[in-house]
Amino acid sequence: MAKALEFIGPDATVQEAATLMGELDVGALPVGAAEDLLGILTDRDILFRVVAEGGDSTRVRVREVMSSSVFSCRDTDTLATAMDIMGAYHVRRLPVLDEAKHVVGWLTLSDVSRRLLLETDTIRNALGELSASGRDV
Repeated sequence: MAKALEFIGPDATVQEAATLMGELDVGALPVGAAEDLLGILTDRDILFRVVAEGGDSTRVRVREVMSSSVFSCRDTDTLATAMDIMGAYHVRRLPVLDEAKHVVGWLTLSDVSRRLLLETDTIRNALGELSASGRDV
């Protein structure tokens, strides 16, 4: 989970947002502030709602094309719960909210995949050690 988040303002241009995405090497930006999440702008929002429509990225504002329906998880949720939310709503990124509903992190499908791979490796190594010891499993 990414904890250091860069937010974009809703009145920024799509060009400014795309430039920031490139600088940060990310595919999405939260819109607003940690204490007031207004939406999420993704590279797909830019592609389909600006580029494909022939829009001018120097004039179109983030608020015009961002996704304002934001699905999130809590900082107390399990990874399984976060995965369920991602699957149910077909999203690749989830803002992580604290008890006060402030954004404290950003969970991506890549984060989930890395974690699952680490857990799989841990299980594989443990099984390998048990097999090597000759003990019944």
